[in-house]
Parts: sequence; structure tokens; C-alpha cells
Amino acid sequence: MANESPLDRFKLALTGAARAIGKEPEAEVSWTAETPNVQGKALRVPMPGRNLPPDQAMQARGFADSFALKMRHHNAALHNRNAPVEPEARACYDAVEQVRYEALGSNNYTGMRRNLGSAQAMRLAADPITRASTRDDVPIQTALALLLREKLTGQPIPANAEAGVDMVREWIEEAVHEDFERLALSIDDQKAFQSQAMDMLRHLELVRQEEVDEDGEDDEGIDDDGADENEQDGDDDQLDADSQQQQVPGEQSEGEGESEETQEVEQETEMTEGEPGEDGEEGMMPVRPNRPWTDLPESFDYKVFTTAFDEVVEAQDLCDYEELDRLRAYLDSQLAGLAGVVTRLANRLQRRLMAQQNRSWDFDQEEGLLDAARLARVVVSPGHSLSYKVEQDQEFKDTVVTLLIDNSGSMRGRPISIAAISADILARTLERCGVKVEILGFTTRAWKGGQSRERWLADGKPQNPGRLNDLRHIIYKKADEPMRRARRNLGLMMREGLLKENIDGEALLWAHDRLLARPEDRRIMMVISDGAPVDDSTLSVNNAGYLETHLRKVIEWIEKQSPVQLVAIGIGHDVTRYYKRAVTIMDAEQLGGTIIEQLADLFEVD
Repeated sequence: MANESPLDRFKLALTGAARAIGKEPEAEVSWTAETPNVQGKALRVPMPGRNLPPDQAMQARGFADSFALKMRHHNAALHNRNAPVEPEARACYDAVEQVRYEALGSNNYTGMRRNLGSAQAMRLAADPITRASTRDDVPIQTALALLLREKLTGQPIPANAEAGVDMVREWIEEAVHEDFERLALSIDDQKAFQSQAMDMLRHLELVRQEEVDEDGEDDEGIDDDGADENEQDGDDDQLDADSQQQQVPGEQSEGEGESEETQEVEQETEMTEGEPGEDGEEGMMPVRPNRPWTDLPESFDYKVFTTAFDEVVEAQDLCDYEELDRLRAYLDSQLAGLAGVVTRLANRLQRRLMAQQNRSWDFDQEEGLLDAARLARVVVSPGHSLSYKVEQDQEFKDTVVTLLIDNSGSMRGRPISIAAISADILARTLERCGVKVEILGFTTRAWKGGQSRERWLADGKPQNPGRLNDLRHIIYKKADEPMRRARRNLGLMMREGLLKENIDGEALLWAHDRLLARPEDRRIMMVISDGAPVDDSTLSVNNAGYLETHLRKVIEWIEKQSPVQLVAIGIGHDVTRYYKRAVTIMDAEQLGGTIIEQLADLFEVD
């Protein structure tokens, strides 16, 4: 079609290739800004840049190829039937199975081999193995998978993981004996491969001997090359919910039908895999009870190792005016075509807001302006009373809106550009309507912990330290500041190296406290984000789901008790699992219109 973009054509090509490789005519590729995954027949792969940079396009191909190979060569029922229950063993078991079906593609197709290698590099960028300093820091599932990949495909260990693998290579190779050779001989037979894999895990002392002996007892009726007949027909999704989520080494999908302990490990690993550091730096509103505001509950069970290195900083303090002007010009050039569309949508919002402020009339008054509807009566009986009307202003609550924008690394490119330009236009529109707007951003000062982690290491690595990174909360525009003075600040979001990791719970509390200090009658907070909270440093040393649990409690507390109205927009990520009032958009270009519609609905709530 003439109006198709290069991204649309690329997605169509990926879908066609995935259907052919996976032998699944209903497979469908879509973009995601969070961890790539496959659910049922939906393959969610990383969205490349608008101009399809070769490296990003290859990453998308790699994930699509991996998911398609899983559809074709992976029997979920068999895999889950024989899986060990110990979390570490299960992570290794899943990782080597992924190596198996990806090796089948790598060994037969040179192009697929390169694509899968690119996807592997993207996964490794966020894996703890790349920064391991001691043997205890090395995730065994990643090292084991890389060593097996080396054996099955002949591909060397990636340079950024080589040091970590070398710390455990001798121990693994001594423990597994000839297991790698046996696995290589059974690569085409998943049942035999899994049996050998369980032997290998026993040799590594990750599972008990009796567990290995019990494997395979109930496998009758399961075809080695595919799911059993009931599974393949359809959509018996009790097993599919577990099986169709693509896993990177050590990663599990949400909602799997396993033990609680395993699910906890899954949640932790999913979040630690979420934000690759490319260059190392770089429904209706809920009804709220009419009760007084309370202090932060102790039940949050959330702590911070140190706040010494956190900062709340104004955008202009992070770079000089000259650079801000250059970044703002770059932002304007990137979004030149979209700005007109968002401006028209913003004008619709202005008309809706102004309509709520229009004056109403009190009729049948003794004096005032002559009521034209009573003109005939005035002519017939000039002395007749109650022929006038009086204007009366309709009450319109003073309002302040906070736009809280996720400044994490996964927002790079088009998502952060459109978030910035939409914030700009909305702020100017609301300002014309007498509504004050504050624009805030949140990220961290460093990847992987920064000075907070260094202090934690120096203190002897105390257990469960809580949040372990340096927060950076950015003020792009204060509520009382005119937009004309703050406009250039939004260009800061385009700065290389600004976008790092995201700790959403504390950011919401920060923005919320600023709103509570405002005198306006109506306070609205809109969160624009593309995923769950992700901070590798924190998640690597605390319980599973530590940041996500805190975020859920903060959101619930605000939604149920706070006078602040909370709404969220997820970019490529379903945030309705966190927020009661939320929408999800899959295309970043929907953001401007979505923000406007959500705000308009909020203003119409009494």
C-alpha cells in the first residue's frame, strides 16, 4: 500500500518469515518497547528506529527467528512435564532448551545465525554475567547456555561475557563430563535432549538424583516433535500460558503454572532483563472514599540503602543553554510532521475545557439583559416583569496537571520524542485555559547502581539492602513557570546518555508530594511510561519483584486514598495491570491524541 511506512513493510516481512519458519500460518509479529516475548501466536519483538538501522533491524529479526524456531521445534507439554522444581535448576533447564532450538536454526541457515547472534548480544547487554567480578556473581544459567551454544554451533563466547564464563568454565566442564557431547547427539530429539539435560543438572548438583530418576514416567501420548493432539489444536492455554512465552537464559514468563517459588524467580529475572545499557553510559475514575489523607503506610516494606547520591535537578542544570537550544531544535526537527496533528488535537481539548467555563444564564429576572426569547411579551406588555436574564459564571475548579515522564533507556528514540513534544503542546494548551502544568521526568544517575552500589560493596554487601541506585528526578517545568521559559528544557530528553533505569514507585511519590503541596482544588497526575520498574542493581540483591511490588502499593494507595487523580499511558506495555485508569498504545504516534482524550475525560469528572 502507498501509505505503508518502512516499519510496516518490515513488520510484514518479519511476520511472513516467522510463519514460514514456525510452520504457523496465524503467527503475527508486533512491536514492543519492553522485554521481547511470545504469547500464543503473537510474537513481540523490539521496535527498530524509524529509518531501520541495520543493527536494530537484525535484533528484531533475531528475536522473531528465535520465537519462530520455538513454535516449530519446542514441545511445551513435554518441557513442563519434565522440568525440575528448584529455581536455579529450572533456569538452567529452560536456558539449554532455548540453546537447542536456536542451534537448529543457526546450524542450517547462515542468515538466521547472524540474526540470532544479534538478539543474543542484546540479551547479554543486560545480563549480570557481563559485569561479574567474582565467581559468585556469574549466573550459572547464562554461563551454561553460552558453553553449550559454543559446543552445538561452534560460535565463540561473546567478548562481553567471556570473562564471566571463564570464571566457571573449568568447574562446569569438569562436572558435566561428556554431557555436552551427548546433548549434541540428541539435538533433534527434544525428549532425549531433556533427559540428557537432567543428567547434566545432576552432575552439576543442581537437582537430586531421585528427581532425575522420576523423569519421563508420564510422557506417554506426547509426540516428541510437537505438542500432544489436544495441545496443538488449540488453545488449551493452561500449558500454553507457560510455554509460549519466550525466555532468555534464566527468564520466565508471567502467569506460568509452576510453583510459587519458581514464579518469584521468574518475576525477578524478567525485570533484570528489561533495560539493556547500550553504551554503558550513556475505564472511569475509581470512586475515592471521602476520608482524610493519611501518612505513608508502614506496610510498604520498602527501604533505600542510601539517599546520599540521589538528586532532584532542574533540566537547565544538566547542560548549558546552548546545548539545550541545539537539543530542542533536534526535537522539533524529529517531530515536525507530528506537531501539526497533536496541535489540532490540543485545540479540541481547549474547546472542551473552555466549554466547561462558559457562562450560564439565570432567566426570568427583574433586571439585567433583555431576554430575546421574551421580546414579544415585552412589546405587548412593556411593564411586565421577569423579562430579563443575568449571566452567571459556572464554577470551574482550579486545576494543576503533572506530566510524569519515564526517562528510562527503553524510551529512546520515537517514544521519548513524542512524549516530549506532546508535553510541550499540552502545557501550552492548558496554560491558555488557565490550567497549570508541571512536567517531570525520572531516571537514575547511572547504570547498574552507581555510587550507591559502590558504597554497598564497600560496606561488605549487607543482605537485602533495598533500592540500590542513585535516583535522578528532573524538573522540566514548574507549575508556576510560563511555558515559554521552560520550552527549551524538554530538549534535554534527547540528550545522549540521559535515559538510564527507572524506579517508578519512588518517582510517583515524589511527583505526588509536589502535587499535594499545590493550592489548586483539582490535582491530576498523568504517568507516561513504557514498562515495569527496572533497576538491575536493586533487583539483583533483593527479593523477586521488589520494585514492582512497591509500585503496586504506591499506586493502590494513591488511587484509594489520595485527592490526586491518577492516570497512566503505557507505550507498548500493558500498564492496566498496575493502574485502574490506564490505556496502552502500541504505536508511539498515538500518544498525543491519547493524552488529550484522557485529560479531557478527567476534566469532565466532577
